[in-house]
Amino acid sequence: MKKLELTFLVIVLTVLSSGAKAQDAAEAPGFPPAAPTSIPAEEAEADPGFTLTGYVDAYFQGNLIKGKDSDSPLVFPTSFTDFANTFGIGNVNLLASKEWGKVSFVGQVGFGPRAVAGNGDSNIDFFGAGDPGLNIASTIQQLYVAYSPSDAVTLTLGNFGTFVGYEVIDANVNTNYSMSYLFSNGPFYHTGLKANFAIAEGFGAMVGVFNDTDSKFDVIEGKHLGGQLSFETGGLAAYLNFLTGKEAEGDKPDDTTDDLYETQVDLTATYTVSETLLLGLNASKYTTRADGNTMGGFFGTALYSTIGVTEGFNLGLRAEYFVLTNPAEIDTDEPNVLSFTASGNFKIGDLTIIPEFRYDTGNNGFLFDSNPGDTGAASFILAGVYSF
Repeated sequence: MKKLELTFLVIVLTVLSSGAKAQDAAEAPGFPPAAPTSIPAEEAEADPGFTLTGYVDAYFQGNLIKGKDSDSPLVFPTSFTDFANTFGIGNVNLLASKEWGKVSFVGQVGFGPRAVAGNGDSNIDFFGAGDPGLNIASTIQQLYVAYSPSDAVTLTLGNFGTFVGYEVIDANVNTNYSMSYLFSNGPFYHTGLKANFAIAEGFGAMVGVFNDTDSKFDVIEGKHLGGQLSFETGGLAAYLNFLTGKEAEGDKPDDTTDDLYETQVDLTATYTVSETLLLGLNASKYTTRADGNTMGGFFGTALYSTIGVTEGFNLGLRAEYFVLTNPAEIDTDEPNVLSFTASGNFKIGDLTIIPEFRYDTGNNGFLFDSNPGDTGAASFILAGVYSF
């Protein structure tokens, strides 16, 4: 939740081509990433439990609406595509994993602007207050070990993608290249210990204890608690997520500022209608409180759909409503935005070419730039994502 600070929901529509979630690709419930590229037979025989996969991505973004006063192009206040009228790079991302009996590990690193934006702030602060020479540490995306004492229990220790939300950091897993407001307001990842349980056929649960959100080191006193209930049957998969903990510490010496606590309740679901149609939903409410008083937050809903048009082309649609919620004592209209995104996914071997059009319209002073009078933004994106 160390991104925009916003709250509330409605419903809209979107299409997704390979399924995703506001969590890391290796952890996205309901829609795991596409099967890794197979490794040579001789390597598989030598070490059958080890895999190495990854992707690279780059894009061009053309912004179509200028500010009323600044006359500069307006950009969406969402992750990874926040520069106007430019060619840009995402990252080169590598994921290594190995299973041996009941134990396994995952190590994932990314190098590039997308990796740093999605994973690096806490590392940069910890290792050197933003020293560019130390930014290599900020590229760690996941690093954890896991142990399964039985088929029904898995314990995971380390740094892993969040279980909250629908979309993920990895560009090769999402159908839309630009990110939603729900994703951009996090969380992105957790560092801690979690336990996953297979309760019965189709039912699962997870409980965990973590450092403060989006931090690889415990910079705030106290721990976050999280949990998930999951259900799968037929083509339906649903995940109810919960996360709570201290977001910021108060001013202890003079006691003028109270500790700030955060709570998020999140629902993610997918439904496979047919071999050529997938529907998805993400609804999330985030609130902060201090001394028992509500301090604001956000609420949002996004609808997704993926349509298989031809064997090599999918169409992904996303519609999202997102609203910032005011503190309890403020009785004014709350800033909100309605966003529509259409993304094509052309498959050429391991390369996916994504032409995308997006239009957002805001109300009640929602900011696309520094001027509250700017009420909308639009862009065309052409992205390329190569998976290996």
